[in-house]
Amino acid sequence: MSNMENVNSEHAQEKTKTKKKWITPKTFPYILVFPAVLLFVVFTVYPVISSFLLSFQASEGGVMSFVGFQNYIRLFNDGLFYQSLINTFTILIIQVPIMITLAILLAVMLNSALIRFNGFFRVSFFLPSVTALVTASIVFIILLDGNYGIVNYVLSTIGLEKVSWLNDPFWAKVSIMLVVTWRWTGYNMVILLAGLQNVSQDLYESASIDGAGKVRQFFYITLPQLKPVILFTVVLSTIGTLQLFDEPYILTNGGPNNSTLTVIMYLYDQGFRYFDFGYASAIAYVLVIIIAVLSWIQLRLGSDRD
Repeated sequence: MSNMENVNSEHAQEKTKTKKKWITPKTFPYILVFPAVLLFVVFTVYPVISSFLLSFQASEGGVMSFVGFQNYIRLFNDGLFYQSLINTFTILIIQVPIMITLAILLAVMLNSALIRFNGFFRVSFFLPSVTALVTASIVFIILLDGNYGIVNYVLSTIGLEKVSWLNDPFWAKVSIMLVVTWRWTGYNMVILLAGLQNVSQDLYESASIDGAGKVRQFFYITLPQLKPVILFTVVLSTIGTLQLFDEPYILTNGGPNNSTLTVIMYLYDQGFRYFDFGYASAIAYVLVIIIAVLSWIQLRLGSDRD
């Protein structure tokens, strides 16, 4: 019996040594990182690869089959896709510059020592960005209702005609821009405010000594010093606008006459209304390429050159 016990103890010691060899100072960091890497692969890498392969497939009799570039050929001949692209770029070109300009002005004002209760105003302007998109959109539906909306009530009170905010193609786009601007201006303001607080006050003092007023200081000190931060907010806002979905989906559902149909809404319709997942994946990857190209152009134009 003693011999058997000795053999068993030796086996147990060998197993313990083998286990300890796996956990060494070199392997321990990889063991800690492995769960995060596994989640990233399962929920990010795999879906990206899977959707890319799906963009070359189509459903035939309920079975997905390889069709080559047919989805992409169909996409580039799809007038409704171009309409959604034009709508998205219209909102992007008009709304993003307005929003970034407002964010810069608010950041400069709230960075000034002349404004009292800075903390209160900063939180107030930032709050819309943490408001649920559905909630915000429903509030604007109530405000902009053509018959009973508060905005039209105010307009009629001061003698102006009511505006068909959500039923007219032009005003429907304006309504989307209003909601997006209201929601994200404060978010960009906080980012710009953080950048402003890193600008050395010595620059402003030197400029004041040289006789430069506040306006000249803004254009010759504030804006150049904020250039990297402004570029960052512009790129983020561009990507966010190209992915616009919630606001037009809830406010107008892409109408009237597809005047507020965005690319992501069109992708959603193809994938989850018509269950054409191959075509929806093709739309997604074309949009990814557009976002990548625009981001690259913006970074190239905004980068410092010798």
